Amino acid sequence: MKKLIIAALALTAAGAAQAHEVWIERGANGKAQIWLGEPERPLHVGGDPAFPNLKAPKLVPASTAAQTRGAGFIEVDVPAGDVRAWDDNVFKPWTEDGKTAGAAYYARSGRSETKALLPFEIVPVTANGNRFTLTRDGKPVAGTEVTVVSPQRWMLVQKTDASGQFDVPVREAGRYILKAEAKDEGDFTTGGGKVAILSRVTTTSFVHK
Repeated sequence: MKKLIIAALALTAAGAAQAHEVWIERGANGKAQIWLGEPERPLHVGGDPAFPNLKAPKLVPASTAAQTRGAGFIEVDVPAGDVRAWDDNVFKPWTEDGKTAGAAYYARSGRSETKALLPFEIVPVTANGNRFTLTRDGKPVAGTEVTVVSPQRWMLVQKTDASGQFDVPVREAGRYILKAEAKDEGDFTTGGGKVAILSRVTTTSFVHK
């Protein structure tokens, strides 16, 4: 029975990590709101049940600004422009295919800058444009699935082309979220400890008016 309980907990951790993303929005007060959840689903009252796992995401560039907790998001005062954050200690490591696995989350809000600062990032080809490049360590990633979540929560899954690029069909006003994932095997150190499998999840959000 004990083994069954441990296995169930591991599956729960893996499922939660694979189903969730971290993303950033600008609040009405101009501050950055860092969310954890499933952007394609209606928001839970008070935030996603997994939100307590998001404790202290790191901003890029680094910032010592105070982080305050809201109803499902962490709020922080940042300068105008694009905002980036990452966190590799959201979910505790779990077992996957007999190996220890973990997740690292990267998030960006805005599309005014065409450069990548995160290890895994979706960046616009031109400032404020609707064509984007999926990058890994600053280099384009071809043939990888990217999901677009619209303001009305319709979803479009497509693959990046040979240049690592894809287009976002902007149909209505509101917040769009772009997300992608990459999984690697090796020897990685995360905030939760060493893992042999690391899932990297990245999002970019922007508002179309």
